[in-house]
Amino acid sequence: MHGLLERVAFDRVIVAIDPGKAVNRVWVTVADGLVGEPLSVPSTREGIDRLGGLVAGVQAPVFAIEATGSLHRAWAAELERRWPGSLRMFAPSETQAARAQLGIRRFKTDDRDCAALVWLARQGAGRPVRATGVEAMLGAVAHRRQLIRALTPLRQRLHDQLNALAPGLSAPAGHGRALGLKTPTGRAVLACAVAFAGRPPTPRSLQARADGRLSDRTARFWALRWKQCLAPPPDAELRAARLRRDVDRFQALQADIAFVDSQIEQLLADSAGQILTSLPGVSTVRAAAFAAHALPIERFPTPERLYSATGLAPASYESASVRKRGAISRTGLPEHRDALMGIAWGLGQFAPAFQQRLVELNARGLTGIQARVALARHACRLCWRMLLSQQPYDDRRYDRARRDRGR
Repeated sequence: MHGLLERVAFDRVIVAIDPGKAVNRVWVTVADGLVGEPLSVPSTREGIDRLGGLVAGVQAPVFAIEATGSLHRAWAAELERRWPGSLRMFAPSETQAARAQLGIRRFKTDDRDCAALVWLARQGAGRPVRATGVEAMLGAVAHRRQLIRALTPLRQRLHDQLNALAPGLSAPAGHGRALGLKTPTGRAVLACAVAFAGRPPTPRSLQARADGRLSDRTARFWALRWKQCLAPPPDAELRAARLRRDVDRFQALQADIAFVDSQIEQLLADSAGQILTSLPGVSTVRAAAFAAHALPIERFPTPERLYSATGLAPASYESASVRKRGAISRTGLPEHRDALMGIAWGLGQFAPAFQQRLVELNARGLTGIQARVALARHACRLCWRMLLSQQPYDDRRYDRARRDRGR
């Protein structure tokens, strides 16, 4: 909880909403407690009209809603349209923490979640609704992530099917040369596997089915490697027919990802997150993935707050004289955390100042994922300042400033 909003006065009406797929649980409360009984209203226009009738005549009601996936978005947009500036949003982790404060952490019900939302709103917690452009970018980034999740097992299945038709053809890099299915070579090999049902093609056949550059040397390599494979199985024709459909699905997914990438590029260009593309090794997709969760940056008064929101900050335990620091807290969204780790990796590979930081971290005994998490803290501080100042990255200036600060 960032505490960015003011505490709610006791004479204000707070409406707590726990979204569901078909119905939303609603509490209308004042300082003395509930107004009437808790309600379950449809998640359609009828339900929000009923809610409007409940608060008719109320001056400046406060709405507290739990942000649960995509279930809350339609109501959040409509509430903000009807009562501008009245909506406060809470993550499920915040609701769970509030239930723990109320002593009901392990007893989850919709009504208890509403009670937790009311308690949080009274304390001044929550965050306002994101700007429309940021919400659109967040939706595009989430959609791309789902496409990538679908692409990974499909690519593995294509390798399995190709190895079944030509055993040993699609081998890892340690076996001479890896086959990248996204490359013109990989697409030509898949096309020949479908056309010839696993039988070895000639170099000319591979080049004829390549939709990009395929040199004579590369074509001869794969044709020779194919001849050295064992014979196709007896059901090769059936396997080739299944492979053809998976290849079409693979190409369609790649086209969908390219389409979403073009949308993300346009949405990022219209937002404050565009400045992050000036970072070495940070592409449009990585910049958008981080900006979608960080904007508007004014929500985080310090870079430490932003870093803590990603869940990469170490967990801590203090009691009397006992003080412990544990592993990363993981309190934020995994997507936000992955985006920052991707930015840290890109900076560690391509930014000289961060490459030097990585060398220093390795000298201190931090390697692998530990070094990248430590690098992510510096990357988060840099991204926060860039989003706030809108000044592009200058490696020399950054290196000079960090040495002046002794970091």
